[in-house]
Amino acid sequence: MLTPIPLNLPAYPLKLIRDQHRLLVYDELRRKHLILTPEEWVRQHWIQHLIQSKGFPKTLIQAEGGLKLNSLQKRTDIVVFNQFGERILIAEFKAPSIKITQATFEQIARYNMVHKVPYLIVSNGLEHYYCLIDHETERYTFLEDVPYYKEIK
Repeated sequence: MLTPIPLNLPAYPLKLIRDQHRLLVYDELRRKHLILTPEEWVRQHWIQHLIQSKGFPKTLIQAEGGLKLNSLQKRTDIVVFNQFGERILIAEFKAPSIKITQATFEQIARYNMVHKVPYLIVSNGLEHYYCLIDHETERYTFLEDVPYYKEIK
């Protein structure tokens, strides 16, 4: 059974329950309990971090957003929209035991070929990378931190 480990994120009081031999976490975006996997532990902390620490409206965050990539159905861990319904940020999460590699960046870059958002987050809960993409010049800049929602234009 999974024992949640501390992450390199603020601690949030996630709602955990035990269901027979499984530990479940309540996902307030999808309004249901999910099996608590290591990756889900990271995703749920990030959801709370974006809402509580960075001012992202809960109603504009989508978990496990679907996308079609080369005729394959894929899922983006988190998609964030602005008040006009335009995608502005996507995130790719891994379990804390999974090292962030070039393959992880290539994965989110492929997803962003579909989404075309300016902000990317890659995290395993211990290491975090933030990137700002300029699609016109096809350049990217690594950021020190994810911006507050009100700072995103």
